Amino acid sequence: MHPPADPGHAARPAARVARFARAERLVHRVTAALVLTCVATALMLYYPPLSELVGRRRLVVVVHEWCGLMLPAPLLLGLASRALRADLGWLNRFTAADRRWLRAVRRRSYDRPAGKFNAGQKLYAAWIAGALLVMLGTGLLMWFTHLAPLVWRTGATFVHDWLAVAVGVVVAGHVWMAVRDPEARRGMRTGLVDRHWAAREHPDWDLGDERAPQDGRDSR
Repeated sequence: MHPPADPGHAARPAARVARFARAERLVHRVTAALVLTCVATALMLYYPPLSELVGRRRLVVVVHEWCGLMLPAPLLLGLASRALRADLGWLNRFTAADRRWLRAVRRRSYDRPAGKFNAGQKLYAAWIAGALLVMLGTGLLMWFTHLAPLVWRTGATFVHDWLAVAVGVVVAGHVWMAVRDPEARRGMRTGLVDRHWAAREHPDWDLGDERAPQDGRDSR
């Protein structure tokens, strides 16, 4: 829930500021594609109507396994980007302002202090990173059956299956929030966001005096 839009906003020329570098957008896109493929193939494996419709179970299993195995790759490669490392540093900091943001959300207040990332984005990033690491570990135990005794593999299967359900629900919520905020989607798609949107949604983000290049390109 956001405060009412400024009626004079539409009459003013839109100034854009750089939010995400090209490397960050690529990491997000590739990771999203891998996660969505894992979710889709999991549905094909565990939901009988889809299993019967798709068939070729062995191929689905192979795609699911390799997409899961490759999940850490985009982030690890993206660490070569200074912009990505800087944003990871911001995501890893949970401050008093973030606790105020959470209280404001609970009270449905518009007074929500946020830097480049708000508390909700930080919690989502931390949760999904931890969940995917657990999914990767339990998946390896299920794939390489010689790595652990049967009781470990049974536990790994239980954790993997139920955490997959949780990941699916949380990712669906993430997509829903993105659908509701076109400017946030634009930022991830082009790297640029409207300056007024940034000032409203992330009031503590130091935008500086930099303006986006006229052709929409950003530099790394």
